[in-house]
Amino acid sequence: MPNNLIRRLIILGGLSIIGIIFVQSYWLLKTWDIKDKEFDQTVNIVLHNVAERMAKYNKTILPKSGLVQRKSSNYYAVNINSEIDAGLLEQYLSQEMIKQSLNIAFEYAVYHCATDELVYGNYCSPNNIDEKSIKKNKKLPKFKNLIYYFVVRFPERESFLLANRNMTLTLTILSILAIVFFLYSMWVIMEQKRLSELQKDFINNMTHEFKTPISSIKIASDFLANNDNVKEDIRLNRYIQIIREQNQRLNEQVEKVLNVARLEKDSIELKKEIFELNKTLEDIIKNESLKLKQGNISFKNSKEKININADKLHFVNVVANMIDNAIKYSNEKPIVELSVVDAGKDVLLGIKDHGIGIDKESQKKLFDKFYRVSTGNVHNVKGFGLGLFYVKNICKAHGWTLQLESEPGVGTEFIITIPKSLTA
Repeated sequence: MPNNLIRRLIILGGLSIIGIIFVQSYWLLKTWDIKDKEFDQTVNIVLHNVAERMAKYNKTILPKSGLVQRKSSNYYAVNINSEIDAGLLEQYLSQEMIKQSLNIAFEYAVYHCATDELVYGNYCSPNNIDEKSIKKNKKLPKFKNLIYYFVVRFPERESFLLANRNMTLTLTILSILAIVFFLYSMWVIMEQKRLSELQKDFINNMTHEFKTPISSIKIASDFLANNDNVKEDIRLNRYIQIIREQNQRLNEQVEKVLNVARLEKDSIELKKEIFELNKTLEDIIKNESLKLKQGNISFKNSKEKININADKLHFVNVVANMIDNAIKYSNEKPIVELSVVDAGKDVLLGIKDHGIGIDKESQKKLFDKFYRVSTGNVHNVKGFGLGLFYVKNICKAHGWTLQLESEPGVGTEFIITIPKSLTA
């Protein structure tokens, strides 16, 4: 995965997290505010009803304004124009709380004019909670501007409001878990990216180091092959040929790894030039035919000369890779057919074999890096699984399309479509 893409994912992920936290915080505060207003309205209704019942019982008239006053978030004062019976007050408060479905504990106190003190009444809990575990506030504040009044305090207001927000809290917890999971995932991705870069650097450095001994072996084997004494000794000459062939094979594999490394870093540069397609393909076939002990490679060229503008080195590597694969996955006598067809707007280059073919499932992964088609228990096909990955990316870099047609037991054909707009 490119560094720029990871950087964008982190930025977008960070902005998403900030957005989620902002929205979640906003809705938490909004929900709290709504629940608080609902609580306040319900308490006002309860206390108004209690005040009206007390006034009716005492046959007095209630004040026209300032009847219920909220002194703090959980503390209310009720101003009435008559003396208050504490026992009756507690009864009315409990009844009205039940009517309004306000299932919350409360404590109350009544102002006594003679002593100028608030006389603590009682702590009332609808849930039969052990009162010893409750922190009672027996010294409730009084108010100078009121004469006949009682106060009510709700010590468990916060927990009551939270208890009615289970869904909101659940969503908040899920959001936090999602954020934590995202952050952990990003950390894992970055760690995997770091390890992947280390692995790639190691492979690339190791592959580059191979180039020096490969070159040295080639020079030494060429020198020995030209030695008259070696030429006269059939056995030594055969050994030298084996060294040269295996050295060439090793060099080709190293080049594949280096080319793939360049592709992954987007550092591969196409050095385009104009060359004749048919002539270039004939040269490739001559070189590849030397690898064949049996079978043949045929070529059906177009009648007209076709010049294309492409990187000749990579083009040769692409065609050679596909011919090499056709030979590897054929039977004892490989038959490979190359063709060039002028299809009007496009030039079609086909490489066809009559080998073992590729099943539908394998075709989906065929161009993936390091993927190799299974050949059962036979392991005579060598390679790293980089050839077709390289082919696909070179075609993509040139703006060509690559098609695959294959049937198990019948054979495989690759078709490269080169638009004439991209030719010379």
